[in-house]
Amino acid sequence: MVQKRMNPLVKWTLILLVLASVILNIVLICVNSNRAPKCSTRRVHTPPSEQDARSRVFADLSREEYEQVQRFMLQQKDLHISTRQLTEPSDNFLFLIDLSLPRKAVALSYLDGSGPAPVREATVVVFFGSKGYIREYVVGPLPNPSTLRDVTKERYKMELPITARTVTIGEYHLMFQFFEREVFSKLRRLLQESFGVGDHRKLNAFEQMPRGVRSGERKTWVSFFRDVSGMYIHPVGFEVLLDHKSVNASAWRAECLYYNGQYFDSAEELQEKYNSGNVKKIVYEDTEDYGSLKARTKPLQLGPQPFDAEGRRFSVSGNLVRYLDWSFAFGLSALTGMRVFDVRFRGERIVYELSVQEAMSVYGSVTPGMMMTKFLDSSIGIGRFAHELVRGVDCPHEAAYLDTYRYIDVPVPVRFRNSICIFEHNTGQPLRRHFADFYHNSYGGMVNSALVFRTITAIGNYDYMWDFIFYQSGSVEAKVHATGYISSSYLVDGGLKHGHQVAKNVLGNIHTHFINFKVDLDVAGVKNVFQTKDMEFVNVSLPWMSERFAMVPQLVEKQLKTELEAALRYGTKTPRYLHIASNQTNRWGHQRSYRLQVFSFTGDPLPESQAEERAMSWARYKVAITKHKDMEATSSSLYSQNNMWSPAVDFSKFIQDDESIEDEDLVAWVTTGFLHIPHAEDIPNTVTVGNGGGVLLRPHNYFDEDPSIHSADGVYFGPGSEGSCESNRMACLAQESCSPVLEPFTYHGFDGVLKFEDWI
Repeated sequence: MVQKRMNPLVKWTLILLVLASVILNIVLICVNSNRAPKCSTRRVHTPPSEQDARSRVFADLSREEYEQVQRFMLQQKDLHISTRQLTEPSDNFLFLIDLSLPRKAVALSYLDGSGPAPVREATVVVFFGSKGYIREYVVGPLPNPSTLRDVTKERYKMELPITARTVTIGEYHLMFQFFEREVFSKLRRLLQESFGVGDHRKLNAFEQMPRGVRSGERKTWVSFFRDVSGMYIHPVGFEVLLDHKSVNASAWRAECLYYNGQYFDSAEELQEKYNSGNVKKIVYEDTEDYGSLKARTKPLQLGPQPFDAEGRRFSVSGNLVRYLDWSFAFGLSALTGMRVFDVRFRGERIVYELSVQEAMSVYGSVTPGMMMTKFLDSSIGIGRFAHELVRGVDCPHEAAYLDTYRYIDVPVPVRFRNSICIFEHNTGQPLRRHFADFYHNSYGGMVNSALVFRTITAIGNYDYMWDFIFYQSGSVEAKVHATGYISSSYLVDGGLKHGHQVAKNVLGNIHTHFINFKVDLDVAGVKNVFQTKDMEFVNVSLPWMSERFAMVPQLVEKQLKTELEAALRYGTKTPRYLHIASNQTNRWGHQRSYRLQVFSFTGDPLPESQAEERAMSWARYKVAITKHKDMEATSSSLYSQNNMWSPAVDFSKFIQDDESIEDEDLVAWVTTGFLHIPHAEDIPNTVTVGNGGGVLLRPHNYFDEDPSIHSADGVYFGPGSEGSCESNRMACLAQESCSPVLEPFTYHGFDGVLKFEDWI
């Protein structure tokens, strides 16, 4: 028998394959043995999640409710209302549907179990172009509305002229047609030679506000920018003043044109002087793409990612959030943005309403549009522009993301996916701690974990990040950070008096940011007072050496009695401790109170000599305390931007009657913000670091001790017990660690952006 011999090549190939298999298995065993197990989706301690129907009092309208209200309004044939996206200003347009909040006394009666549920209603805004006025209606009850009533005079004590309306998509469409027909078509050569406009290049428009210099006007300076990424920092030096007061676009006209620092009465005049060489010309040059936010380097490794190792410690049921000792109801107004209601700690109401009211900016420039610019964002809609949040960037990857619906300048209610996020946040520092190195050696501390309720609104060039933060110490913080693009102008002679150059021919214009919050605190009930506390040095003789003196700090306390007395202006010395207090006392005999601690770096408010200041009179005050009134629900209005000279809401009138604020239901109106002098590091985007402000609501003698001492997050150990898990979960973290089960990354935020071409 002949023995067959294996081919040497085959033999060595098999040997190598076996070795490779062994090595691969060893590697996999090592990797898997060191990899943390996947975290269980089962919660160790499940937070209460049952729905409480009472929170629905403050819930935003559902899609079905929006549709019901829209159908009901269209059934009112005598109103001749249109919901078509491109409704012209001369027609009657259903612009806004939003929740109409109940009266506070009625809501409290229901929340506290002594009264029926308030009737659920909606506010409806109609622009009556055919009649020359605006009307606000309340429609209800929901669901299945059957009545409407005109509340315009009741709310504003005045008629609302049609010129006070927000510019709609339909009006923008006509404006763009006007510029093409009456301006661009007459300046083809100039546009091509100065700005490179042609078959594949165009200019983008960005309007400035207010629209005119007196009530009844509607004249808008429109600035033009290159059609590139980050257009707001690519100005070209061309602006047009459009008079569009008439609801009939055929009567509109270009009243003035601005080109490279020079003014012209018409497009024809500019064309003639340009062609004859009698103007200082701008010569088009390609520019670098300095406005792009594309990463300039490739990613190297993933940064830290927070996750809930033992499941979330908060729950969301409808519009009700529960987190450890906290609970609150929430909403997102299309006009004013984020708001929470019925905020309770350990079951006791602390805040009835905490809400954003207004975001305002005043700009400086030598160019015409920005020289006049004073933006009031609620007139455009702050919450309107809360788009989808990006998982892992705008909020932690594992945050809870919630959808919202809105009806503002649209033909149907629009869903905005994941436009609110909620997450528990480890701030990276202890809430409290002490290391005892004398006598009783020990360590006691507690991580500062807090719940963050967030949305981000992209209003034109700026993005505002709004946070309400709930701490385990019983404090609540409302704060805002600004990012996005600065608004810029073309650099001409004299421009550097109003900012810094940030790119070639680009001026970053100086501007203010003022943010107003409504803080309706109910401290141990609705009968409260307003107190201030501060310090002063007093010269005291020493008891044991009467001939010697020392300057010793002393507490100074005062109770303010009227609204005018409690209107604390910017630019004046303000007491450092501001309190909404109850006449109830804590265990130590002190009045239970919550302190308003304001963080602000605002610029100067607009001088009161300016007619437009009436529309932003709230910005005069760091804090203003008023007696609660349902008819003084907001510090600004939808109509303030376009009728600044006769505003529908003048906040200063809330204070003028100088009512008593002793033992009354009090509201604090808090203004914060920052002065922004743009600089090179604002290109391409302003960063959130240092650009913001807020207010912290802190318990002050409200409790008998720090409530966080009862938190299960506390850590304590002494010598010899460092490794015990009994009161130090950190000691066992290594054994309990696991890797998170991550949700897949998705994004649908572009579904809700304004797309003019969709409605043509």
